[in-house]
Amino acid sequence: MSSEQNEPLLSDSIEKKCIISLDNTIEECIGDFGWSQFVQAILVSLAWVFDAQQSFISVFTDALPTWHCTNNSSSCQVDKNICDVPKDTWQFDLPTYTSIVSDWSLECSSLVITGLPASSFFIGCLVGGFVLCTLADSSFGRKNMLVLSCLVMSISGCVTAISTNIWMYSVLRFVSGFGRATIGTCSLVLSTELVGRKWRGQVGIISFVCFTFGFISLPWIAYLNKGNSWRVLYLLTCFPVVLYSMVVYFFVHESPRWLYLRGHKEEFVKTLRRIANRGTRGKLSSSFFEGLFVDLEKNMFVSASRGDLDVYSAIGLFVERGWCLRRLITVVLIGLGVGMVYYGMPLGVGDLGFDIYLSITLNAISELPSSLIAFFLIGKMNRKGSLLGFSLLSGICSVGCALVEGSEGLKWFQMGLEMVSFFSACTAFNVLLIYTLELFPTCVRNCAVSMVRQSLVVGGALSPILVALGRNNSLFSYGVFGVCSATFGLFTVWLPETKGRLLCDTMDEEEHLLEQAQVVDLK
Repeated sequence: MSSEQNEPLLSDSIEKKCIISLDNTIEECIGDFGWSQFVQAILVSLAWVFDAQQSFISVFTDALPTWHCTNNSSSCQVDKNICDVPKDTWQFDLPTYTSIVSDWSLECSSLVITGLPASSFFIGCLVGGFVLCTLADSSFGRKNMLVLSCLVMSISGCVTAISTNIWMYSVLRFVSGFGRATIGTCSLVLSTELVGRKWRGQVGIISFVCFTFGFISLPWIAYLNKGNSWRVLYLLTCFPVVLYSMVVYFFVHESPRWLYLRGHKEEFVKTLRRIANRGTRGKLSSSFFEGLFVDLEKNMFVSASRGDLDVYSAIGLFVERGWCLRRLITVVLIGLGVGMVYYGMPLGVGDLGFDIYLSITLNAISELPSSLIAFFLIGKMNRKGSLLGFSLLSGICSVGCALVEGSEGLKWFQMGLEMVSFFSACTAFNVLLIYTLELFPTCVRNCAVSMVRQSLVVGGALSPILVALGRNNSLFSYGVFGVCSATFGLFTVWLPETKGRLLCDTMDEEEHLLEQAQVVDLK
């Protein structure tokens, strides 16, 4: 949208004009989607491929391998618990080094021990999210934080391959999760801030499509590695991330919005000129930007948007602004419900009695249409209604999956309900992150998206425990997942609609839009 189009709406005062002049400037420079922006968006979004692989890799590396009896002794029956069968009457179908369970003889260990690595990873994500969430908004920036997070996740993942016991393995999984915590957040925020408002939704969905491809690729990589050591799987999925981090560092641009709000004017101008279309570059003279700087500094919007330059200043802004804190609490609760289904379903799908490679592939494939639907319809989708609808559908199908347990004739129907529930959770996940991007201004956007992702991770951290409890009764796993998804999804009714609106940069801008919305409602 050009500045001329906005002028009639903002002619009441110079202040109103200045409030959105940065948004208009960026729209004029990069509003049209060009090849430079496309390449940047793809490069940044590829981080989600590796994010997905590390999120679900424990499904294969930590799985209990299949086994068979070695003689016809009546004391050995494959339908028994492996711990109730004499050790000398059975053996694993594959070499012991294919899983940490068989490699370290954990088949009869408690559920707490066997589930510790997966929970450690998600707890690491949770801790890393809260510790690192504001760094991308403050001192580090989106790009540098993305590179650092990828390096921490990948290097710790490579070191995981030399683990000698479950305790060392769990600690390294925690470190990997700690690094992974901000990868998706930084990637999503950076990619959407490199394009104009018209393409923001579609570019955001590219990240989710990349996550889907990462999820789909994992069972295939694991299948090709079948019979080899679980350590090889970590090396295959982590070493490429080191190379990717180098590519991002040297070829990806920093967010122009972040550069401006942090006062890096020269780099802000250079970045916009580099990613703008050729037809636009000729218009980007020094005077064009000087007017923007003078306008905003004169009205003190730059200093107001920066606030305190401490690392955790963003958290203080949430507390100071009641409307912002209410929005954050709401989206965090919604994320918690969606996260339980999103991370819990792949972990528990093996308990449905299907082949683990087939089950995970079906789940991954069901995520692909959700990303494609969101990609093509995000520009038309009502954020509020879509999030509410998919959260409810996911919850209902998850509860239904628990209710039909034990019926042999309904086994495939149960799998169908599981896939619909997972598909709905994936779509709700996509919409929620795009919605969060639009609900919060630039000065706290990365922090807000990070906190929402951490709420999803909390759901993921609780999932292994619930899946273990639900092995005898799915109401404790799928039932709880569904109730939480549907209940927390209802909180969406308290959020404002953001489809097609301006992407604000400061708290003052957001409050100005709130005031405008209230005036419209009164009329």
